[in-house]
Amino acid sequence: MAKLSITRQFAATKAESTLLVLFIPSVDRLQHPIDQKTWIDQALEVLGTQFGGATAFPKARGVWRDDAQGGRLVFDQPVVIQCYTNAKALEERAPALREFLVQMGEETNQGAVGLVIDRDYLEIQFPLEEQPRGKKRP
Repeated sequence: MAKLSITRQFAATKAESTLLVLFIPSVDRLQHPIDQKTWIDQALEVLGTQFGGATAFPKARGVWRDDAQGGRLVFDQPVVIQCYTNAKALEERAPALREFLVQMGEETNQGAVGLVIDRDYLEIQFPLEEQPRGKKRP
């Protein structure tokens, strides 16, 4: 069914077709817990402000391979956040979203921060740096 047709059938006032998915980690790349709630709240604020809304789903179970640590597996309980938007809004507001993702990645000592846009997985990687636990990067 065409988007316009189904929009009319439901008398919808908004119809977005670009799905944006973020993953909010529960641990850093050394498996130390992070303040996940703060990052969930910040992600929801960014997505709400930039794209009109978002939904966070309860903790999942995950793992990713940190190749910078010799392939070490990092087990995690990420919160998945999804947001429906459109390609134009995403393109216009990408800098604000990227700024948030980089800040989260750096301040929580991640190896990478991933997001999904429709069917495409995108990843921003961060170098492995030795630093005292809990110290925020400049």
